[in-house]
Amino acid sequence: MITLVQLEYVVAVDSYRHFATAAEHCFVTQPTLSMQIKKLEDDLGIKIFDRTKQPVVPTDIGKLFIDQARRALAESGRLNELVKSHLGIVSGELRLGIIPTLGPYLLPLFAGTFKKKFPEVTLHIEEIVTESIAEKLRTDQLDAGIFVTPFNDPGIIEQALFYEEMLIYAHQGHSLLQKPLIEVADLNSPDIWLLNDGHCFRSQVINLCELTPGSRQELPFDLEGGSLETLMRIIRREGGFTIIPELTANELGMEERSSLARFSGQIPLREVSLCYSRNYVKYNLLQRLGETITACVPATMRNKERGELVTWK
Repeated sequence: MITLVQLEYVVAVDSYRHFATAAEHCFVTQPTLSMQIKKLEDDLGIKIFDRTKQPVVPTDIGKLFIDQARRALAESGRLNELVKSHLGIVSGELRLGIIPTLGPYLLPLFAGTFKKKFPEVTLHIEEIVTESIAEKLRTDQLDAGIFVTPFNDPGIIEQALFYEEMLIYAHQGHSLLQKPLIEVADLNSPDIWLLNDGHCFRSQVINLCELTPGSRQELPFDLEGGSLETLMRIIRREGGFTIIPELTANELGMEERSSLARFSGQIPLREVSLCYSRNYVKYNLLQRLGETITACVPATMRNKERGELVTWK
């Protein structure tokens, strides 16, 4: 008979592609985990994993089995969540991924409030780029992610939380700050600073500004920064400009706000969503989290109709 423990071990090996790492995350010894998976394979008469390859990979039938195992574990987990919801209990562990262009600005707004409202919930937060969050959602290493959508993955559910305006941040002497009206075409310029590859906001800026390859030639040195704070510090000293999201702009002091400019006409927005796998289990926790985040951002940011969404994929 197949047991839930065996399914947990199989899914862990698929997630981490290493028996020792999977055993560590399951809080058992590697021989115990390996023995249980081998017993399952012998009982079923199949090989779930190809152990001749490093990292270990599932066989063709193993992929199908693992997919069904994830569904079975999700349904089992929903039974516990159903009882908790009926009893009004909000507790458990929530593993959350958040993108770097949101983490420093959004987390301080909601994390403390959420913990005070739901003290029995333990939040584990990881700051990583969107594609890494999505991969960890697919392999159940994260319960949810906060990133920019639409992401357009059929295996991931997107629950929109709020809409951030995209603003211009420029050096104090930059010509953009002197213009009475700023159009998108004004930003196809060689002195724009960008985040590095992997950041969805970089792709949004490229799409918004309609940048062309090789167009950035007037910068004092070549840098594709890993954080918005890095870009803004360099701009203050070296010149040029970039695009920053609204929550980042809201953290600027009064003096720095003179470096901000808005677009004329339609406001460009980025949609921020709470995202989770279609095999999600902790529905009650996720809904409480989403409600808390939405309540903690400025009311204007909940209005999608105030601007036009800029996609990144």
